[in-house]
Amino acid sequence: MKRKQNINLFLLAMVLALVGCGPKSQLAERQNFDKDWRFLLGDDSLAFQQAFDDSQWRKLNLPHDWSIEGEFSADAPATPEGGALPTGTGWYRKTFKLEKPDEAQVFYIDFDGVMANSEVWINGHYLGKRPFGYISFRYDLTPYLKFGEEGNTLAVRVDNSAQPASRWYTGSGIYRHVWLVEKNPVHVAHWGTFVTTPEVSAELAKVKLDIQLENRKETNSSVVVKSTITDADGQAVAEAQNKLDLTVGLSTLTQNFELKNPALWSPENPNLYTISTQVLSSGKLVDQYETPLGVRFFEFTADQGFFLNGTQYKLHGVNQHHDLGALGAAVNTRAMERQLEILKDMGVNAIRMAHNPPAPELLQLCDRMGFLVIDESFDEWKKRKAKQGYHLYWDDWHKRDLEDMILRDRNHPSIFVWSIGNEIPEQFDTTGIRITRELADIVKSLDTTRPVTAALTETDPEKNNLYKSGALDLLSFNYKHKEYLKFPDRYPGECMLASENMSALSTRGQYDFPSDSVRIWPPAYNSPFDGNADLTASSFDNCIAYWGATHEDTWAVVKNNEFIPGMFIWSGFDYIGEPLPYPYPARSSYLGIIDLCGFPKDAYYMYQSEWSDKTVLHLFPHWNWDEGQIIDLWAYYNNADEVELFVNGVSQGRKSKATDKFHVMWRVPFHPGSIKAISYKDGQEILEQEIKTAGPAAKIELIADRSKINANGTDLSFITVKVTDKDGNMVPDAANLINFNVEGEGFVAGVDNGYQASTEPFKANYRKVFNGMCLLIVQSTEKAGTINVTASSEGLDSNFLTVTSN
Repeated sequence: MKRKQNINLFLLAMVLALVGCGPKSQLAERQNFDKDWRFLLGDDSLAFQQAFDDSQWRKLNLPHDWSIEGEFSADAPATPEGGALPTGTGWYRKTFKLEKPDEAQVFYIDFDGVMANSEVWINGHYLGKRPFGYISFRYDLTPYLKFGEEGNTLAVRVDNSAQPASRWYTGSGIYRHVWLVEKNPVHVAHWGTFVTTPEVSAELAKVKLDIQLENRKETNSSVVVKSTITDADGQAVAEAQNKLDLTVGLSTLTQNFELKNPALWSPENPNLYTISTQVLSSGKLVDQYETPLGVRFFEFTADQGFFLNGTQYKLHGVNQHHDLGALGAAVNTRAMERQLEILKDMGVNAIRMAHNPPAPELLQLCDRMGFLVIDESFDEWKKRKAKQGYHLYWDDWHKRDLEDMILRDRNHPSIFVWSIGNEIPEQFDTTGIRITRELADIVKSLDTTRPVTAALTETDPEKNNLYKSGALDLLSFNYKHKEYLKFPDRYPGECMLASENMSALSTRGQYDFPSDSVRIWPPAYNSPFDGNADLTASSFDNCIAYWGATHEDTWAVVKNNEFIPGMFIWSGFDYIGEPLPYPYPARSSYLGIIDLCGFPKDAYYMYQSEWSDKTVLHLFPHWNWDEGQIIDLWAYYNNADEVELFVNGVSQGRKSKATDKFHVMWRVPFHPGSIKAISYKDGQEILEQEIKTAGPAAKIELIADRSKINANGTDLSFITVKVTDKDGNMVPDAANLINFNVEGEGFVAGVDNGYQASTEPFKANYRKVFNGMCLLIVQSTEKAGTINVTASSEGLDSNFLTVTSN
C-alpha cells in the first residue's frame, strides 16, 4: 500500500458519557455500581450461584486491586518483573434490588476493566468471559433480572493466577469502575456516536456526527433525533434534527453541523464543546447521550515533522504505565489527575499509553487538561513475550478487543495516533506482514481520521516486516536515537515518530561520581555489572540501560532535527515491576523522570527548562558529604546566559551551556556550609538558589498537595513528608521510620518513599523516609468533616496537619 508523504488528519471528539435526567421510565440512567461488593481472595466453584452465602466475605468498594495489598516476595508467580506481588484468583459478588420500571426498560452492566480472565454471572446465568484485562465490555442483564424484594446477585470470577502474564505490574481484580445502565428500548447504541470534523479552519468547522440507534422493541418505532452543540459556556452554537422510522435492531443516522469561528483544541488551549443527542418518541424524551467535541486538525510531514492547527509543533512526550504507585492499578481519578498535573508542570504535551488501552477517565482528563495521546492496543501478538501473556488469547480475541478499543476511544480529541503494537517479535517474521495489514484494516474500518502506527525496534527497512506490510501510516521507533539521522535516506517520503526513548536509570537523591562518566547497567543482555550495593542508580544523567541513552544526548538529536516530530521518554513516572538492572528486592522501575511517589528526580528540571515557559534554575546535588570529598555540582537553567556558583560565599566562576548540552558543571571539594547558584541574563540576576548543609534530623515537615478535598469517598490528599534539621533544611540521607495516625473523616490509602527496592507494604500506617522524604496518601470518607493527620518518629519532633473534607 502506497502511503502519502503527508498524512492529513482531522480531530474528533471525546468518548461517550451517558447522562440520566428526568423520569426513570423515560430516560437512560447510568449508575455507578462500585459500592458494597463482597470479595473472596480464593476460589469457590459454587460462588456463581445466587443463593450462595457470601456473608463472611470481605466487604469493599470498587475499584479494587488485591495485589497491591499483598506482601512482596521473590517467589511471587508474577516475578519481580511483574512487581513481586501476589496474584491468584478472586471472586466478587454484589446483591442489589431494582424497582419494576413504569415502562419496559433494558439493563446493561458495563465493566471498564477487570484484570484478568473475568467471568460474569447474573442470578446464576453465565454472561461471558473476557481474558484481556485492559479492555472495557458490556453484558445485557435484561432477560435475567428480578424486580421487587427478591433481589439480584452479580458474581464475577477473576483469574489472574497464570503467571508471568506481563512484563510489568498489572494488578489483580475489578480495578476499574462498574456501571449499571438502564435504558429505554429505543436508545443510542453502546459507544454509538462517532464525531469527525471533515473541514476545519479558523473561520469555520464542519462537524459530522454518525449515530447508531438501537430499537429493542418487537415493532418499528418512529423517533425524532435532535442534537445540539454547546460551547464551554453552555451556549447552543449549532443544531440538527431528523425524524426517522427505526426498524427492529440497529439503524444509523448522520447529522451535519457548522461551527463559525470555532475554538480550536490544543494542549495549550483544550477547548471542548458538548454534543447532546436527544431521542424523542411520541413527543417524550426517551434517551439522551452526550458526546464532548474537540475541534482541531493536524498533519505529519516527512521533512518538517508535526503540525497542529496549522502550526509546526514539537511533541514533548512521555510513556506511562497504568499503575498509580502505592494505590496500585485501582483507578482513582484524582491520582491520575495529579500525575498529569506534575507532567504538565514539566512541559509535557503528549502521552503514549503503554502498552494497552487506559482507563476511560484518564482519556477524559487528557481531553480536558490538554495532552495529545497515542492509544496503544497490544504489547504482544501471536508470538510470545510473557509465558502466560496475551498470545494465548490472540486467535480468539484480538479482533474484538481492538474493535472495542477503537469504538470506545475514537471520540477523544486527545487521541491523535492509534498504535497496534509495541516491539512486536513479528517484525522479524513474515507473519508480521499479514497481521499488520489485518490490524490496520480493522482500525481503518472504524476510523480513517488518525494514522496507524506500531512501535518498531528494527530500523533497517529490509529486515522489518511490519514496515514491509505497507499498512503503517506513521513509522514509530523505540530507542537507537542516532539511527534517526539516517531515516530520511532509508525511508524517503515517510513520516516518523520517536515513540520510546532513553531508558535512563536513576534513583531520586542518589549521586554517583564522577558525574561525567556514563554507567551502562547492564552493558549487554544478562551481562554482569558493578552496580551499587544499595540497589540504587545515580540521579545525574549518567546511568543507562544497554539499549538506551542519556536524556541530553537523545533530546539534542530530536531538538535539532526538524523532521523528527518529537519524542516520548521512557518513562514519565517510575512504575511497579520491571526493576532492571537489579534483582529482587528491587521491584519497581528506575526509568522514570518522576519517582513512584510523584517526587521529581533531577532530570525533570532539565526538561522543564527545555519544554516549559517556566524560568528554571535547579542546582544539585545536596551539600552533605565527607570533608574534602570532590563533588560535581550541576545546574539546569533557562531564560539566562550563564550561571555563577558560590561555595561558602566564594565564587567558583560563571559558566554557560555548551552546544547540545543542557547543564553546566563545577567540580569542587566539600566543606560544610552552603552552595548558591545565580543565573544571569544580559548581566542581570534572574534566579537564585541556595542549598545549606543539613544538621542532624530533628523535625518532621508535612506538606499537603490539597488541604481541602471532596467528601465523596474517593478523593485524595497527597501529603509529602520530609525530615529536616532544626532550621528546616531537609536531611538528604535521612531514613527515619515515620508513624502516621489519621483520625476523622479519612483514612490511609497508601504510603511510599520512592525507593525501588523497598519491601515495606504500600498499605500501612508507617513508612521509612528515603533520602529524606516519603509520601502519605489520605482518602476521604463520604461524610464531611476534618481529617487529622499526625506524623511521629522516635527522636524527632512530631507534626500535625488537618485536611478538610467538604
